[in-house]
Amino acid sequence: MLDKTILDTRKFGLGVTLVIVGGVFLSSSGILLRNVEAANGWQILFYRGFAFSITLFLLLLLRYRSGIGAAFRAVGAPGVLAGTVLGLGSICYVFALLLTTVANAVFIIGAAPLATAFVGWLVLGERTSRFGVIAMLVSLGGIGLMFADGLLEGRWLGNVAALGVVASFVVFLMILRARRNVDMLPATCLGGLVMGGVSGLVAESLAISTHDLLISIAMGSLQFGVGFYCFTIASRYILASEVAFYALTESILSPIWVWLGVGETPSAWTLGGSLLVLLSVGAYCAHGIRAERRLLRDARRFSGA
Repeated sequence: MLDKTILDTRKFGLGVTLVIVGGVFLSSSGILLRNVEAANGWQILFYRGFAFSITLFLLLLLRYRSGIGAAFRAVGAPGVLAGTVLGLGSICYVFALLLTTVANAVFIIGAAPLATAFVGWLVLGERTSRFGVIAMLVSLGGIGLMFADGLLEGRWLGNVAALGVVASFVVFLMILRARRNVDMLPATCLGGLVMGGVSGLVAESLAISTHDLLISIAMGSLQFGVGFYCFTIASRYILASEVAFYALTESILSPIWVWLGVGETPSAWTLGGSLLVLLSVGAYCAHGIRAERRLLRDARRFSGA
Protein backbone atom coordinates (compact mmCIF):
# COMPACT_ATOMS: atom_id res chain seq x y z
CA MET A 1 0.00 0.00 0.00
CA LEU A 2 1.35 3.42 -0.93
CA ASP A 3 2.04 6.00 1.73
CA LYS A 4 -0.52 8.83 1.66
CA THR A 5 2.36 11.32 1.90
CA ILE A 6 3.60 10.19 -1.50
CA LEU A 7 0.09 10.59 -2.93
CA ASP A 8 -0.13 14.15 -1.63
CA THR A 9 3.40 15.47 -2.18
CA ARG A 10 4.84 13.53 -5.12
CA LYS A 11 7.25 15.79 -7.02
CA PHE A 12 9.11 13.58 -9.47
CA GLY A 13 11.67 16.06 -10.81
CA LEU A 14 12.72 17.30 -7.38
CA GLY A 15 12.91 13.77 -5.98
CA VAL A 16 15.05 12.42 -8.82
CA THR A 17 17.36 15.45 -8.66
CA LEU A 18 17.88 14.93 -4.93
CA VAL A 19 18.68 11.23 -5.39
CA ILE A 20 21.18 11.92 -8.17
CA VAL A 21 22.85 14.70 -6.15
CA GLY A 22 22.96 12.35 -3.15
CA GLY A 23 24.44 9.61 -5.34
CA VAL A 24 27.18 11.95 -6.57
CA PHE A 25 28.14 12.85 -3.00
CA LEU A 26 28.09 9.22 -1.84
CA SER A 27 30.11 8.07 -4.86
CA SER A 28 33.10 10.13 -3.69
CA SER A 29 33.95 7.74 -0.83
CA GLY A 30 36.32 5.56 -2.85
CA ILE A 31 38.40 8.36 -4.32
CA LEU A 32 38.56 10.14 -0.95
CA LEU A 33 39.83 6.99 0.77
CA ARG A 34 42.38 6.36 -1.96
CA ASN A 35 43.84 9.83 -1.25
CA VAL A 36 44.36 9.22 2.47
CA GLU A 37 48.09 9.44 3.22
CA ALA A 38 48.64 7.41 6.40
CA ALA A 39 45.53 7.16 8.59
CA ASN A 40 44.12 3.67 9.10
CA GLY A 41 40.48 2.61 8.88
CA TRP A 42 39.66 3.08 12.57
CA GLN A 43 41.13 6.57 12.65
CA ILE A 44 39.18 7.57 9.54
CA LEU A 45 35.97 6.12 10.98
CA PHE A 46 36.35 7.98 14.28
CA TYR A 47 36.40 11.42 12.65
CA ARG A 48 33.96 10.41 9.89
CA GLY A 49 31.41 9.19 12.42
CA PHE A 50 31.40 12.25 14.63
CA ALA A 51 31.49 14.62 11.63
CA PHE A 52 28.43 12.83 10.25
CA SER A 53 26.52 13.06 13.55
CA ILE A 54 27.35 16.73 14.04
CA THR A 55 26.26 17.57 10.47
CA LEU A 56 22.98 15.68 10.79
CA PHE A 57 22.32 17.10 14.26
CA LEU A 58 22.65 20.65 12.91
CA LEU A 59 20.22 19.84 10.08
CA LEU A 60 17.78 18.36 12.60
CA LEU A 61 18.19 21.41 14.82
CA LEU A 62 17.18 23.65 11.91
CA ARG A 63 14.08 21.54 11.40
CA TYR A 64 12.91 20.96 14.97
CA ARG A 65 14.54 23.80 16.93
CA SER A 66 13.30 23.51 20.53
CA GLY A 67 11.54 20.23 19.75
CA ILE A 68 14.71 18.35 18.87
CA GLY A 69 14.76 16.52 22.21
CA ALA A 70 11.27 15.15 21.58
CA ALA A 71 12.31 14.07 18.08
CA PHE A 72 15.14 11.97 19.50
CA ARG A 73 12.92 10.48 22.22
CA ALA A 74 10.28 9.56 19.63
CA VAL A 75 12.54 7.01 17.91
CA GLY A 76 12.58 4.89 21.08
CA ALA A 77 14.43 1.59 21.48
CA PRO A 78 13.92 0.66 17.78
CA GLY A 79 15.68 3.89 16.84
CA VAL A 80 18.64 3.10 19.06
CA LEU A 81 18.84 -0.35 17.45
CA ALA A 82 18.60 1.20 13.97
CA GLY A 83 21.39 3.65 14.79
CA THR A 84 23.57 0.85 16.13
CA VAL A 85 23.03 -1.25 13.01
CA LEU A 86 23.74 1.73 10.75
CA GLY A 87 26.92 2.57 12.65
CA LEU A 88 28.25 -0.99 12.41
CA GLY A 89 27.32 -1.12 8.72
CA SER A 90 29.21 2.12 8.13
CA ILE A 91 32.30 0.55 9.69
CA CYS A 92 31.95 -2.38 7.29
CA TYR A 93 31.53 0.08 4.41
CA VAL A 94 34.85 1.83 4.95
CA PHE A 95 36.74 -1.43 5.43
CA ALA A 96 35.10 -2.89 2.31
CA LEU A 97 36.52 -0.01 0.28
CA LEU A 98 39.91 -0.33 1.93
CA LEU A 99 40.22 -4.12 1.55
CA THR A 100 38.98 -4.62 -2.01
CA THR A 101 38.48 -2.63 -5.20
CA VAL A 102 35.87 0.12 -5.16
CA ALA A 103 33.99 -1.63 -7.98
CA ASN A 104 33.76 -4.89 -6.01
CA ALA A 105 32.54 -3.13 -2.89
CA VAL A 106 29.97 -0.76 -4.37
CA PHE A 107 28.35 -3.30 -6.68
CA ILE A 108 27.99 -5.89 -3.92
CA ILE A 109 26.50 -3.16 -1.72
CA GLY A 110 24.34 -2.07 -4.66
CA ALA A 111 22.50 -5.41 -4.46
CA ALA A 112 20.89 -4.24 -1.19
CA PRO A 113 17.41 -3.61 -2.74
CA LEU A 114 17.26 -7.23 -3.89
CA ALA A 115 18.53 -8.46 -0.52
CA THR A 116 15.82 -6.40 1.20
CA ALA A 117 13.15 -7.93 -1.03
CA PHE A 118 14.51 -11.42 -0.33
CA VAL A 119 14.45 -10.92 3.45
CA GLY A 120 10.97 -9.39 3.21
CA TRP A 121 9.80 -12.51 1.39
CA LEU A 122 11.63 -14.93 3.70
CA VAL A 123 10.95 -13.29 7.07
CA LEU A 124 7.85 -11.16 6.61
CA GLY A 125 6.09 -13.33 4.03
CA GLU A 126 5.85 -10.45 1.55
CA ARG A 127 4.94 -11.41 -1.99
CA THR A 128 7.77 -11.48 -4.50
CA SER A 129 7.16 -11.74 -8.23
CA ARG A 130 8.82 -14.32 -10.45
CA PHE A 131 10.68 -11.42 -12.04
CA GLY A 132 12.06 -10.48 -8.62
CA VAL A 133 13.25 -14.03 -7.95
CA ILE A 134 15.06 -14.14 -11.30
CA ALA A 135 16.69 -10.77 -10.60
CA MET A 136 17.87 -12.04 -7.20
CA LEU A 137 19.44 -15.14 -8.76
CA VAL A 138 21.19 -13.15 -11.50
CA SER A 139 22.49 -10.67 -8.93
CA LEU A 140 23.72 -13.54 -6.76
CA GLY A 141 25.61 -14.88 -9.78
CA GLY A 142 27.28 -11.50 -10.24
CA ILE A 143 28.28 -11.35 -6.58
CA GLY A 144 29.68 -14.87 -6.95
CA LEU A 145 31.93 -13.72 -9.78
CA MET A 146 33.23 -10.84 -7.69
CA PHE A 147 33.88 -13.17 -4.76
CA ALA A 148 35.81 -15.47 -7.07
CA ASP A 149 37.88 -12.49 -8.18
CA GLY A 150 38.43 -11.56 -4.52
CA LEU A 151 39.70 -15.06 -3.73
CA LEU A 152 42.09 -14.97 -6.69
CA GLU A 153 43.40 -11.52 -5.77
CA GLY A 154 43.47 -12.12 -2.01
CA ARG A 155 40.80 -9.47 -1.38
CA TRP A 156 37.99 -11.67 -0.07
CA LEU A 157 37.82 -9.87 3.31
CA GLY A 158 36.69 -6.70 1.54
CA ASN A 159 33.88 -8.62 -0.15
CA VAL A 160 32.80 -10.07 3.21
CA ALA A 161 32.77 -6.55 4.67
CA ALA A 162 30.60 -5.42 1.72
CA LEU A 163 28.13 -8.21 2.55
CA GLY A 164 28.14 -6.88 6.11
CA VAL A 165 27.02 -3.51 4.73
CA VAL A 166 24.18 -5.20 2.84
CA ALA A 167 23.08 -7.10 5.96
CA SER A 168 23.08 -3.95 8.11
CA PHE A 169 21.20 -2.00 5.44
CA VAL A 170 18.49 -4.66 5.27
CA VAL A 171 18.01 -4.68 9.06
CA PHE A 172 18.05 -0.86 9.13
CA LEU A 173 15.33 -0.68 6.47
CA MET A 174 13.21 -3.30 8.23
CA ILE A 175 13.27 -1.21 11.40
CA LEU A 176 12.41 1.96 9.46
CA ARG A 177 9.49 0.21 7.75
CA ALA A 178 8.14 -0.87 11.13
CA ARG A 179 8.36 2.76 12.35
CA ARG A 180 7.34 4.50 9.13
CA ASN A 181 5.15 7.02 10.96
CA VAL A 182 8.11 8.32 13.00
CA ASP A 183 10.92 10.53 11.70
CA MET A 184 13.95 8.22 12.05
CA LEU A 185 16.58 10.77 11.04
CA PRO A 186 17.53 11.16 14.74
CA ALA A 187 18.23 7.41 14.77
CA THR A 188 20.46 7.91 11.74
CA CYS A 189 22.29 10.62 13.65
CA LEU A 190 22.96 8.08 16.42
CA GLY A 191 24.61 5.85 13.81
CA GLY A 192 27.50 8.27 13.51
CA LEU A 193 28.04 8.19 17.28
CA VAL A 194 28.19 4.39 17.18
CA MET A 195 30.65 4.54 14.27
CA GLY A 196 32.88 7.05 16.05
CA GLY A 197 32.53 5.47 19.49
CA VAL A 198 33.47 1.94 18.41
CA SER A 199 36.37 3.27 16.35
CA GLY A 200 37.64 5.37 19.24
CA LEU A 201 37.75 2.28 21.46
CA VAL A 202 39.59 0.17 18.89
CA ALA A 203 42.02 2.71 17.42
CA GLU A 204 45.49 2.63 18.98
CA SER A 205 45.93 6.36 18.31
CA LEU A 206 43.67 9.14 17.06
CA ALA A 207 46.53 11.40 15.96
CA ILE A 208 46.46 11.87 12.18
CA SER A 209 47.73 14.48 9.72
CA THR A 210 45.69 17.56 8.85
CA HIS A 211 45.33 16.22 5.30
CA ASP A 212 43.81 12.93 6.47
CA LEU A 213 41.67 14.70 9.07
CA LEU A 214 40.10 16.93 6.41
CA ILE A 215 39.37 13.91 4.21
CA SER A 216 37.79 12.05 7.14
CA ILE A 217 35.61 15.05 8.04
CA ALA A 218 34.61 15.49 4.39
CA MET A 219 33.59 11.81 4.28
CA GLY A 220 31.35 12.33 7.31
CA SER A 221 29.81 15.73 6.67
CA LEU A 222 29.69 15.90 2.85
CA GLN A 223 30.03 12.41 1.34
CA PHE A 224 27.89 10.55 3.89
CA GLY A 225 25.98 13.37 5.59
CA VAL A 226 24.75 15.35 2.58
CA GLY A 227 24.35 12.21 0.43
CA PHE A 228 22.24 10.37 2.98
CA TYR A 229 20.18 13.48 3.76
CA CYS A 230 19.36 13.96 0.05
CA PHE A 231 18.15 10.35 -0.18
CA THR A 232 15.99 10.78 2.91
CA ILE A 233 14.32 13.96 1.65
CA ALA A 234 13.85 12.46 -1.84
CA SER A 235 11.85 9.57 -0.36
CA ARG A 236 9.10 12.09 0.51
CA TYR A 237 8.57 12.99 -3.14
CA ILE A 238 9.15 9.84 -5.19
CA LEU A 239 8.48 6.14 -4.82
CA ALA A 240 10.82 3.80 -2.96
CA SER A 241 11.64 1.86 -6.14
CA GLU A 242 12.48 5.14 -7.91
CA VAL A 243 14.87 6.10 -5.11
CA ALA A 244 16.59 2.69 -5.39
CA PHE A 245 16.81 2.96 -9.19
CA TYR A 246 18.33 6.43 -9.37
CA ALA A 247 20.58 5.64 -6.40
CA LEU A 248 22.50 3.37 -8.78
CA THR A 249 24.25 6.64 -9.70
CA GLU A 250 26.53 5.95 -6.73
CA SER A 251 27.49 2.46 -7.89
CA ILE A 252 28.17 3.62 -11.44
CA LEU A 253 30.19 6.72 -10.55
CA SER A 254 32.32 5.33 -7.70
CA PRO A 255 34.53 3.06 -9.89
CA ILE A 256 34.80 5.82 -12.51
CA TRP A 257 36.23 8.32 -9.99
CA VAL A 258 38.95 5.92 -8.77
CA TRP A 259 39.74 4.90 -12.35
CA LEU A 260 40.18 8.53 -13.42
CA GLY A 261 41.83 9.63 -10.17
CA VAL A 262 44.20 6.83 -9.19
CA GLY A 263 44.06 4.42 -12.12
CA GLU A 264 42.27 1.61 -10.22
CA THR A 265 41.00 -0.68 -12.98
CA PRO A 266 38.56 -3.51 -12.18
CA SER A 267 39.39 -7.04 -13.39
CA ALA A 268 37.37 -8.81 -16.09
CA TRP A 269 35.68 -10.94 -13.41
CA THR A 270 34.69 -7.85 -11.45
CA LEU A 271 33.39 -6.09 -14.55
CA GLY A 272 31.31 -9.14 -15.48
CA GLY A 273 29.92 -9.51 -11.99
CA SER A 274 29.26 -5.77 -11.70
CA LEU A 275 27.34 -5.82 -14.98
CA LEU A 276 25.14 -8.69 -13.78
CA VAL A 277 24.38 -6.93 -10.50
CA LEU A 278 23.74 -3.58 -12.21
CA LEU A 279 21.41 -5.07 -14.82
CA SER A 280 19.48 -7.19 -12.31
CA VAL A 281 19.05 -4.41 -9.75
CA GLY A 282 18.21 -1.85 -12.45
CA ALA A 283 15.64 -4.17 -14.05
CA TYR A 284 14.17 -5.05 -10.66
CA CYS A 285 13.80 -1.37 -9.71
CA ALA A 286 12.30 -0.52 -13.12
CA HIS A 287 9.81 -3.36 -12.68
CA GLY A 288 8.97 -2.02 -9.22
CA ILE A 289 8.50 1.51 -10.56
CA ARG A 290 5.89 0.29 -13.05
CA ALA A 291 4.06 -1.63 -10.34
CA GLU A 292 4.10 1.26 -7.86
CA ARG A 293 2.97 3.76 -10.49
CA ARG A 294 0.08 1.46 -11.34
CA LEU A 295 -0.91 1.42 -7.67
CA LEU A 296 -0.50 5.19 -7.55
CA ARG A 297 -2.87 5.67 -10.49
CA ASP A 298 -5.41 3.28 -8.95
CA ALA A 299 -5.18 5.05 -5.58
CA ARG A 300 -5.72 8.46 -7.18
CA ARG A 301 -8.64 7.13 -9.21
CA PHE A 302 -10.17 5.64 -6.07
CA SER A 303 -9.70 8.88 -4.10
CA GLY A 304 -11.17 10.93 -6.97
CA ALA A 305 -7.91 12.91 -7.41
